[in-house]
Amino acid sequence: MSKPSLVRGTRDFGPDKMIRRNFIFNTIKSVFELYGFQPIETPAMENLSTLMGKYGEEGDQLLFKILNSGNFSEKLNQTDLEDGYKKLTSKIAEKGLKYDLTVPFARYVVMNRSDLPMPFKRYQIQPVWRGDRPQKGRYREFYQCDADVVGTDSLLCEAEIVLMVHEVMTKLGIDFSLKINNRKVLTGLSEAIGAAGQESTLAVAIDKLDKIGKEKVLEELAEKGFSAEALSKLDPVFSISGTNQEKFEQLEILLENSATGKQGITELKQVWDYVAAFGVSEKNIELDITLARGLSYYTGAIFEVKALGVQIGSITGGGRYDNLTGTFGVAGLSGVGISFGVDRIYDVMEELNLFPDNQSVTTQLLFCHFGKTEFDYALPLLKLAREKGVNAELYPDISKIKKQLDYADRKKITYVCIIGSEEMETGKLTLKNMISGEQEKLEIGEILSKLG
Repeated sequence: MSKPSLVRGTRDFGPDKMIRRNFIFNTIKSVFELYGFQPIETPAMENLSTLMGKYGEEGDQLLFKILNSGNFSEKLNQTDLEDGYKKLTSKIAEKGLKYDLTVPFARYVVMNRSDLPMPFKRYQIQPVWRGDRPQKGRYREFYQCDADVVGTDSLLCEAEIVLMVHEVMTKLGIDFSLKINNRKVLTGLSEAIGAAGQESTLAVAIDKLDKIGKEKVLEELAEKGFSAEALSKLDPVFSISGTNQEKFEQLEILLENSATGKQGITELKQVWDYVAAFGVSEKNIELDITLARGLSYYTGAIFEVKALGVQIGSITGGGRYDNLTGTFGVAGLSGVGISFGVDRIYDVMEELNLFPDNQSVTTQLLFCHFGKTEFDYALPLLKLAREKGVNAELYPDISKIKKQLDYADRKKITYVCIIGSEEMETGKLTLKNMISGEQEKLEIGEILSKLG
């Protein structure tokens, strides 16, 4: 008999953790709904034709492919085996686990566009899978909480993403930094350094700046064919600093000869103006022109959120994609979205001790009893408690009171109602506070009023 184990990069979640995770889910969900987003779900599996080519070459390699059912190898020949794994994969796997929620959402929009109000605002809270090397803050199965708007070019949507991030992080108690850039700025940079058309390569390399540093980024670009002159012209980018306004001024000089870059600056300034109109401070918001986010479908604004005070990667990210649905036959449908990484947010809150103290409590009241007669007496009381909205349980077995109290203690149930012959005669039940040890005699109505 084999010893049970978990797949690397995946985890079980017991009740204590699930209660905390649900606290995060519910907080994010409440903000999404406050801003008018509606829920949808899509399948765990998608056709590989839907997924491939949407995340760049590195992303494609991280997709979990699912072997075709049955004898998937019966039509293979020696040539197929010698052609390499990429061609072989297409012959033995037609489906894959979804890598994110955005591409399946684009597929959903295309398939259901005639039934959707435009602009369409949706949120989605589901697991995704990536073949990453497991490490702290990086898992192979993890949840994303996405909110996207499609069918409008309005930069108000970008501003509302900033507002939602601010509201979610504030409600969770996380001190954060929200970095914003625009892929048009990166396109402008590639033009300004004489490397027009290579903006995707530039973006993928610059996206690694925080992880590998400036010199390694320049080395990677050199290996990808960027000339020494181009890299020399790129150097000033790494020294842009100051306030957001000062960065805008330096950027305008750098991109003065790039129409695309200037458009990116104009869009960023408009987002800043909208956010200011809502009275949100810039304290947590930073213009970062080295922010790239490697996903190839972003075409406008890009966002990344990191928690301060912990060594964990980004906990939220997103951006605008002007023609993601074009790959599914519907061109020109613009969208913008944000994704909250619940697993990393959980790790941040746990490390910084930000969860409310009562988040491990689900049952408020446990009815304890001395025997079968008392058990039967408690049944209508249990029904009444639940009708009044009090989370309640009746200990299901005929056991010693000590065992029942131990159960309440292990479950962190604050109150127990002890029922014996005296309580049944008088109608005055013994209510014990398991934290303070204090006991009092109360009628059931008084108990439920106290806990309700």
